[in-house]
Amino acid sequence: MTKFKYPLFLLVLSVFITTSTLSLHAQRLDAGIDSLISRDFNDPNGPGGVFMVSRKGKPVYQKAIGKANLELGDNLSPENVFELGSMTKQFTAVAVLMLEQEGKLKVEDPISKYISDYPNGEKITIHHLLTHTSGIKDFTKMKALSDIAQKEMTPKMMVDFFKNEPADFAPGEKFEYNNSGYVLLGYLIEIVSGERYEDFIKKHIFDKAGMGRSLYASDRKVIDKRAYGYHKKESGYVNKTIISFSVPFSSGSLMSTTGDMLKWQNALNRNLLLDAKEINKAFSTYKLNNGVEYAYGYGWHIRDVEGTPTREHGGSIFGFKTMAVYIPSEDIYIIGLSNCDCNSPTKLVGDIATFVLRGIKEKHW
Repeated sequence: MTKFKYPLFLLVLSVFITTSTLSLHAQRLDAGIDSLISRDFNDPNGPGGVFMVSRKGKPVYQKAIGKANLELGDNLSPENVFELGSMTKQFTAVAVLMLEQEGKLKVEDPISKYISDYPNGEKITIHHLLTHTSGIKDFTKMKALSDIAQKEMTPKMMVDFFKNEPADFAPGEKFEYNNSGYVLLGYLIEIVSGERYEDFIKKHIFDKAGMGRSLYASDRKVIDKRAYGYHKKESGYVNKTIISFSVPFSSGSLMSTTGDMLKWQNALNRNLLLDAKEINKAFSTYKLNNGVEYAYGYGWHIRDVEGTPTREHGGSIFGFKTMAVYIPSEDIYIIGLSNCDCNSPTKLVGDIATFVLRGIKEKHW
């Protein structure tokens, strides 16, 4: 019996050391990210942000700082629902690829195939819309935008609002970030599927991915644990400017939580929504007419953090700013959601990604 005691002791010691090491690494991770967040988000009594880092599909760090509602004094938590702004474009792009996978359209199709009277529509393809290379005037840069900002617009009304504006350049000539292209994509989704955009996204993406806290934005609906949006003026914080979500539409009108956005990332990784061939189109880079490559796929910027490839996108809409970075090689997803457009999480999320990657390389976790 005596001879088994020493190996058993070594086993127990090994488990203890391993557990202690993992605990130390976790503490180092938490402390490092806490320090970065407190640099940029340091007002517990103002609007703030919610942050999450996940690895291999599971959260390894979560933090909420600030208030979800200044009038009621409610603290932010990971359960709060935020407006995503342009992170909506990921969902629109994947919806288009889902329709392609079903054989209902091709990204090479000219938009004139679906909207016969669209100016120069025979030369502008769905691919151009997805990659911000269409040359169509961005409606957010039009002076007349204030005339419709609070009106209830149909997708066709939105398309008609900008379609006769002079083009900024010929299709495929330049990459220039463009919200109009993604509004057009939402309209095409409705034409091809026969469903409203918000219904299509809910049924075919949110429900399939188990994203029960995600929805098309509304200021009228009662939304459990809604984070309210704010601006910061010289006099202090004020409630966000009210707009009609039918204006940004499929370019920026979805809402979600950090937890649901992780479900979204996991669904993409598991090919739950698209097969590998289709989803890879979203994460590829493409070339302009002159052969110059640009770092944008379908709904994602294709970038890197210190040489490690990433897929990224942020968002900005009245009262909110958002940012997410995914690192495929490590299956790490980092997201920050802010409920004041005075606090952008873009640089912070990038800094967290750098910190985490360096920790992995140095075997800190």
